[in-house]
Amino acid sequence: MRLKFNVFLLSCLLFISAKAQTVERPVLSAYAIELGSAHVAETYLSPLHYSGTTLALSYERMQAMRFDPERWVMRLDGRLQGSLTHNNPTRNASMWNIDLRLGWGMMRRFRFDGGWNVFAGGSTTAEAGVFYLPKNSNNPAAAKASWTVNASAGAAFNTRIGRMPVCFRYLAEIPLAGIFFSPQYGELYYEIYLGNRKGLVHGAWPGNYFRFNNLLTADLRLGRTIVRLGYRCNIKSVQASDIVTRHIEHTAVIGIASEWLSLSADRKAPLEKAKIISALY
Repeated sequence: MRLKFNVFLLSCLLFISAKAQTVERPVLSAYAIELGSAHVAETYLSPLHYSGTTLALSYERMQAMRFDPERWVMRLDGRLQGSLTHNNPTRNASMWNIDLRLGWGMMRRFRFDGGWNVFAGGSTTAEAGVFYLPKNSNNPAAAKASWTVNASAGAAFNTRIGRMPVCFRYLAEIPLAGIFFSPQYGELYYEIYLGNRKGLVHGAWPGNYFRFNNLLTADLRLGRTIVRLGYRCNIKSVQASDIVTRHIEHTAVIGIASEWLSLSADRKAPLEKAKIISALY
């Protein structure tokens, strides 16, 4: 009888210990530079197509969610992009573009054998920018602004190349609904300044506001340092008030990433006994 009681007591202690196990959720932060080509059509400023070079700085932060770290992942991203393009075919005019994008979302993670993770969820994005065509002395700029709710999905594969851990990942995002700014065709911004502000805000849906943001990366884990190499294809097409805006980017991505833990001063359990749940690896 005493042996059975001791076994029962030990089982209870092990169960309580497992339940009380501390869970740590490391933060994955990545900074990257992107360089590639841009192809632009902005009929508010010109009927011609423009092609040239684009440069961007991007940031990404991922972390498993506190309420269910095994299944849910948070993602925060920001991107500052600028491009210089020239008109085709004469190449006698240049168009500048600058764009800032901020997004936040959550995705459900599904784990599979063999190092596979599949993600699906949603996000929200705010974006603002401007196209500038110096050749148009009367009205040289076209402002852009939008807020959208998006569907996002992706997959990650964790493996090794020799002794080096590597994570291959693909991520895609498409807006489903939102709002965006667009003036009327031929309407000057000076007229908007004077008070002609009707019809400037439009409802966004895939039929008039299409963006397909594709990101493919490979994270090479060199000890505590993670080198990120990748490719981005960003396709954006907007139509409103007889104005068409198309912006296509192809960029190479190179950056540095790291995982780090934020530990509280009143922490009691030792880190060695904690369960580490990474958002991606």
